[in-house]
Amino acid sequence: MSKHQTNDPLHGVTLEQIINSLVGHYGWDALGKRVNINCFKSDPSIKSCLKFLRKTPWAREKVECLYVATQKSVWVKQ
Repeated sequence: MSKHQTNDPLHGVTLEQIINSLVGHYGWDALGKRVNINCFKSDPSIKSCLKFLRKTPWAREKVECLYVATQKSVWVKQ
């Protein structure tokens, strides 16, 4: 059986994992400055961000792009 390898850096990563990773790396304040979305700025929580990002494709795309860029910079430093 051959293993199929995907080149998608988001493959197998949930939206909740992405948010937790970004909050852990940047914190809510810096994350709100990098991605200008109210769910990161006004009383932020994982639950409210998940709800908003699941309904708002343009915002989710921005968050996913930041996650991929952050992961690439972390991988390069290692």
